[in-house]
Amino acid sequence: MTPSSRVWVAGHRGLVGSALVRELEKRGYKNLLLRTHQELDLTNQQAVEDFFQAERPEYVFLAAARVGGIHANNTYPAQFIYDNLMIATNVIHAAWRHGVKKLLNLGSSCIYPKLAPQPLKEEYLLSGPLESTNEAYAIAKIAAIKLCKYYHNQYGCDFMSAMPTNLYGYGDNFDLQNSHVLPALIRKFHQAKVNGAPAVEIWGTGKPLREFLFADDLAEACVFLMETQTADSVGEFINVGSGVDLTIRELAELVYHVVQNVEPVPGWSCDFSFNTSKPDGTPRKVMDVSRIEKLGWKAKTSLQEGVEKTYRWFLGQLQDGRLRL
Repeated sequence: MTPSSRVWVAGHRGLVGSALVRELEKRGYKNLLLRTHQELDLTNQQAVEDFFQAERPEYVFLAAARVGGIHANNTYPAQFIYDNLMIATNVIHAAWRHGVKKLLNLGSSCIYPKLAPQPLKEEYLLSGPLESTNEAYAIAKIAAIKLCKYYHNQYGCDFMSAMPTNLYGYGDNFDLQNSHVLPALIRKFHQAKVNGAPAVEIWGTGKPLREFLFADDLAEACVFLMETQTADSVGEFINVGSGVDLTIRELAELVYHVVQNVEPVPGWSCDFSFNTSKPDGTPRKVMDVSRIEKLGWKAKTSLQEGVEKTYRWFLGQLQDGRLRL
């Protein structure tokens, strides 16, 4: 890619897409193609075809998806599998038809079997049953990986896939019903601090182990892959993560202390209440990131630093009236 290349970031308003736009702009890319969902419905094949015909993107970051936490995945499985299958199929097929030079498809670590050995290596894909609470989403993401692989095998397309671990950062979803665990904890502890609440409810036992990656680090990894790698060097797909995990209890403690120390309220402290009637999900999920590190990329932002940056952004959005609780 060059600064004048026509680069389409699909899903540019989301957590990953907005981070990609920041990273590309920082690197001097001046010809970014951006469309909101209202302007371009990626589940509509004709709309996607018309967009490619009119705009002729040369490079594509496929970061658009219907996403959510355990509750959302469990409640809306038909929407999750349909929307994500349609997005992947329409975009990847149109990219082939219109001669896109390179495409990077973004997936998720939930593609791996529930009880896969840890850390998760790329070769563990399809080696066992998926976690039932996000099976629909995972199947759609696996299909997208295979689409890129088979279009590369059959047509020689330089289409590759990257599988990030659990993400967080600027532009995250803080809705308590549909968000992931880290932004949900930020919101819960913030509201507890504001209201002087003595305890916060946390879903599950607190024992599952999870890995987290700051979204701006992922964006840096994605641009690195697009600028320096090919589908042949990446392989079927590649993991992107920090390679470090912690328990949900430890995560809650970290978020609590960040919220407590940034704009502190004198005298406020908070206990944890674990609701064990709620699902834990996969017992452990940490990525083997040895392949991408050998290629020359490694995560830079520590979890402590990333959570503090995210919480300060969250506070700024509240103060500006852009976020309402």
